Amino acid sequence: MSNTPILDELEKGPWPSLVKEIKRTGYEGLLNIYELNYKDKVTHWDHGGMVGVPGYDAGVIGRVTNRKDILADAHTIRFIQPAGWFYNTDKLRKLCDLWDEHASGLMNFHGATGDLQLVGIPTANIEPFFDEAAKEHWDIGGSSGDFRTASNCIGPARCENAMVDTNDIFHTFMSDDEVLNDMHRPRYPYKFKFKISGCPTDCVAGVARADLTVIGTWKDDMKVDSAEVRKYADAGVDVDLIASNCPGNAMDWDGKKLKIDNDNCIRCMYCIQKMSKALRVGDDRGATLMMGGRARGRYGAFLGWTLAPFMKLEPPYTNLKDLIFNMIEWWDEHGRSKERIGETIYRIGAGKFLKETGIKPLPTMVKAPRNNPFWFYWPGEVQ
Repeated sequence: MSNTPILDELEKGPWPSLVKEIKRTGYEGLLNIYELNYKDKVTHWDHGGMVGVPGYDAGVIGRVTNRKDILADAHTIRFIQPAGWFYNTDKLRKLCDLWDEHASGLMNFHGATGDLQLVGIPTANIEPFFDEAAKEHWDIGGSSGDFRTASNCIGPARCENAMVDTNDIFHTFMSDDEVLNDMHRPRYPYKFKFKISGCPTDCVAGVARADLTVIGTWKDDMKVDSAEVRKYADAGVDVDLIASNCPGNAMDWDGKKLKIDNDNCIRCMYCIQKMSKALRVGDDRGATLMMGGRARGRYGAFLGWTLAPFMKLEPPYTNLKDLIFNMIEWWDEHGRSKERIGETIYRIGAGKFLKETGIKPLPTMVKAPRNNPFWFYWPGEVQ
């Protein structure tokens, strides 16, 4: 008879099974603790305490149980993933061999932030494993109140709509000593997530989840191929419906010709996704910066708001780095424990944030500038 009858039920069906994958590794302790969790209907995972690699204060997430007789500890290590998740297979094979030797063999490609997550290592094996992995040039990622590992879409490597080099921005920041120092030695009130999307499609979901998101955009007019638009219409595509769904009301289709009011186009790329052969992005390319996004928190979920509607980004991206650390220093001064930067701005006020960081206020920072300003006047200006 099986020792894990409840978990065995999760192997049934045509879909992938976590239980099947764990059984392949032979990691009996993890299976047994999960079985006990389901049986008792209460978790036996306990607080992990402080574990890590000497010289690093982040990147290892403690996982221990209150049933040491079944499984004492099963910590998780985060490694910085390569830009665009382009792995060298030789490096991956060596890492898999090391993980099989020192730990469970379980890997998670990838965490919500983007890291390569290695699941299930006992405390005694953490340092020997990392010493061997470091020889292969793997480095620990972020956790706790620090600059989290960046995440980027595949960008110009495979996407024709990428308007910034997402892979180069990622590599530049993840190779920067100041960024790595703040990643490996937490000093922030809480986590700071940084994501890079090559276009407004936002494949890394930065607007919903990241404290600062770089989104590729364009400044000049959209390119329209009228002949291709006609082909779409002849093929049965409802061009009028696409035009009516434009959030900026910038499109007009009279049945023969598609007109674009570029002044009212918000560069969301909805129409480009629907008619990719007929509509293309412009040539004057840069990035929109969105900040303050998070999935949940003390004030609820936030979507990122516009910090900079258009910024030119060229290597080594000094203007972007200076802006980020300017905001982080302000947040480090005013933020409360476990408070993301967007929540700090929400609590203190965007007007004060902009004034104290020296960032120029813009109408694009608010949803309805004419009736929903950040502030009306500074008290000292009243006569």
